Amino acid sequence: MRLGSGTFAACCVVVEVLGVVLFLRGFFPAPVRSSSSSKHQAEPPAPEPSAGASSNWTKLPPPLFSKVVIVLIDALRDDFVFGSKGVKFMPYTTYLVEKGASHSFVAEAKPPTVTMPRIKALMTGSVPGFIDVVMNLNSPALLEDNVITQAKAAGKRIISYGDETWVKLFPKHFVEYDGTTSFFVSDYTEVDENVTRHLDKVLKRGDWDVLILHYLGLDHIGHVSGPSSPLIGRKLSEMDGVLMKIHTALLSEERETLLPSLLVLCGDHGMSETGGHGASSTEEVSTPLLLVSSAFERKPGDIRHPKHVQQTDLAATLAIGLGLPIPKNSVGHLLFPAIEGKPMREQLRFLHLNTVQLTKLLQENVPSYEKEPGFEQFKISERLHGNWIRLYLEENNSEVLFNLGTKVRRQYLDALKTLSLSLSRQVAQYDVYSMVVGTVVVLEVLTLLLLSIPQALSSKAELEVPLLSPVFSLLFYLTFLVLSAVHVIVCTSTESSCYLCSLSWLTAGGVMVLVSALLCAVVSALTKVLVRGKLLSKNAAHSNSRWSELDLLILLGTLGHVLSLGASSFIEEEHQTWYFLVSTLCLALCHDIYRNYLPGDDCEPQRCLHVEGGFDGATPALQDKNTSSAVLELNRGCKSPSSLGTLRGYEKWMVLASPWVILTCCRLLRSLNQTGVQWAHRPDLGHWLTRGILEARFVYVFVLGILFTGTKDLLKSQVVAAGFTVKTVGLWELYSGFVLLAALLLRPHNLPVLVLSLLIQTLMAKFVWKPLRHDVAEVTVMHYWFGQAFFYFQGNSNNIATVDISAGFVGLDTYVEIPAIFLTAFATYAGPVLWASHLVSFLSSEASSSSALSHAGFCYALIGSFPVSAYIILVTSLRYHLFIWSVFSPKLLYEGMHLLITAAVCVFFTAMDQTNTKS
Repeated sequence: MRLGSGTFAACCVVVEVLGVVLFLRGFFPAPVRSSSSSKHQAEPPAPEPSAGASSNWTKLPPPLFSKVVIVLIDALRDDFVFGSKGVKFMPYTTYLVEKGASHSFVAEAKPPTVTMPRIKALMTGSVPGFIDVVMNLNSPALLEDNVITQAKAAGKRIISYGDETWVKLFPKHFVEYDGTTSFFVSDYTEVDENVTRHLDKVLKRGDWDVLILHYLGLDHIGHVSGPSSPLIGRKLSEMDGVLMKIHTALLSEERETLLPSLLVLCGDHGMSETGGHGASSTEEVSTPLLLVSSAFERKPGDIRHPKHVQQTDLAATLAIGLGLPIPKNSVGHLLFPAIEGKPMREQLRFLHLNTVQLTKLLQENVPSYEKEPGFEQFKISERLHGNWIRLYLEENNSEVLFNLGTKVRRQYLDALKTLSLSLSRQVAQYDVYSMVVGTVVVLEVLTLLLLSIPQALSSKAELEVPLLSPVFSLLFYLTFLVLSAVHVIVCTSTESSCYLCSLSWLTAGGVMVLVSALLCAVVSALTKVLVRGKLLSKNAAHSNSRWSELDLLILLGTLGHVLSLGASSFIEEEHQTWYFLVSTLCLALCHDIYRNYLPGDDCEPQRCLHVEGGFDGATPALQDKNTSSAVLELNRGCKSPSSLGTLRGYEKWMVLASPWVILTCCRLLRSLNQTGVQWAHRPDLGHWLTRGILEARFVYVFVLGILFTGTKDLLKSQVVAAGFTVKTVGLWELYSGFVLLAALLLRPHNLPVLVLSLLIQTLMAKFVWKPLRHDVAEVTVMHYWFGQAFFYFQGNSNNIATVDISAGFVGLDTYVEIPAIFLTAFATYAGPVLWASHLVSFLSSEASSSSALSHAGFCYALIGSFPVSAYIILVTSLRYHLFIWSVFSPKLLYEGMHLLITAAVCVFFTAMDQTNTKS
């Protein structure tokens, strides 16, 4: 079966997407989980240890607090409370920290630092999987054991006001709630007023036990204006007033109750220096945790500095404080200052319950748990605790009892710290089987693309794809049988969960068929290449094709970029790699132009410069001219002493100046947005502005109109065969619509990025690509490189915190999920999308070869697939690297999105190529 190059490439990329999805499913591990029932059935608490004596304490300890109020301020950084801003804008909170009955901590949030995973960590005590960053947009109900579910089961009455994520995670758990949309970042006033307006009434009522207040305004200000905005101070002052109101009401109510109340101030995550969050910078992971209660007595002069703890420690502390079982999957440990005022027996009882829970979790997730230091410490602690209980029940109140109790307490605390650390490390339970199968699919597709280069870039732009011969070959059946046997062995012997093993046998068999068919196709293509290579070697002396300097730059630049992805520092600062590559490309183009301008001493073939004329076909560097007539002549045999002699005055100088203008534009764009990690905090040329809703909707109407007109012309050219001009106009109309949409969604300070992008595209098209008559492959790679560079010129990075979610709400006054996701994705990838759409429009209007679109689609698929395939291998080998979750994993998600864009571009190339064929 014969397929066009573009169609073949599009099919390959689609299959590669499936392989990447399978790899991602295996790479992002399943968190540590208890094997107990997920229905949170009540289990009897562990009895108090005893050594020969009978303890009378076999039930859960009673609650320590009558009411608990959790004030969660979204994106609250630790320095907003404990730093200079806290002293200036939050005086009452600062008083509580420095002199009040409180304990303060700096709680570390593990990446991804986005809201939904952080709420799960706070309430379950477990470390959410990194893939939860995707689920943050639409949070499903939380089935894992957690404090909220335990409180509801115990009859606690819970009220929630604020972020609707709580309602989604815990449906039917609240006796009263009022949710607010967390993604409408343009609103930072009403979103908090809708929470505060309930306080006066609810604080006077006594029909609740737990009150959750989630304020979003601070986070929204950060997304729109950054942490240095004057609005931050006003919002902190507002939150300080809220805390004072709540604390005063709780103190007045405690006079009528036997137990004190607990006020918890915390943040779900921090805020980067640009106002975003999602990654692992110190500003994003450091959050304040303040426990305020009259039970925490404080003597004059008692200075308590904030201690560093884990965010997962709050779940165990809240459970003990409310008299509830600690969530089964919690890897955190009890914050001891919260119970240090209690009698020794109660302290040891609380610590014992927490240690038993962590030990059970360790036994269920670590096969060799008995060798773990934490388990050994637990056994020693439990034995000493039993001795202490025996002495205590004998009413021995001597100093020996106190010293032994202090020793047991210290031993428990050490065991808790060791167990918590060991369990936190167990989060990386990879599904290696799914990762291997996904990697094999990706590598088979990449190999097939590489082996198909000679045929794909031929003049016919067609490949002979043997669909039936591999299926009926002996190799196919042998491979399928071997893979099936491996699948059965893995699925019947593995102790951990495996995604492929959870699929039906029919689906898993389909995966094996795909892998086997791809392997046969690779072997068939390799055989053809070897046979063709022998034939070509006989005529090698007659071949005069050679690699140009630009071809070598493209090859070495692509390989260098891929190799740089193996280092975490290069991933964090990948924008520097692309800035260097496009700058070097400009210098290479300048050299190419000047070499043609200055007459040589000999008659070496040179590219003649022409402004008029058609656009050429495939690259000669990737194939031999004698094997294919597809390579159109590039006018390299120019006999004129000056290649620019045919150009008019201004055109001649524009050709000479274009590379320098483009280089200057790129240098200006580098200064517009500081991105990456090391220099992200430095000032740049960007200024934050706002845009009105009405004006945005007005632009949306024009965008839709332009896109509709362009789509209509494309359909007309395909259905009615209206000709080349109609199709070309339709493509440029679509491109114009994308440009207008980008102008609407980009931050106002980023509009120069769009303007300079259009300028560079115009200069390259009119004064570089056409005069130098670059082939399709070179033009395609240049478009890809500039698209990647403009991704970073926008201020993006491989850090999730740089995703500008405010773009998803331009022109919207309420949160609408699908439009918000589309607008955010388009704004983030506006650079690659605009350059890819410009490539389609440019080739359709300028190329003289009918196979240009097929060649371009194949080259784009190859250049887009290569980094993803190589990075999958790199990240697999580095899966136990220190920065695997903070650096390499976000980059993996970005590579997946780039591959999706590549697939979409290739499919569009195929559609346009089919239109050309019909025309």
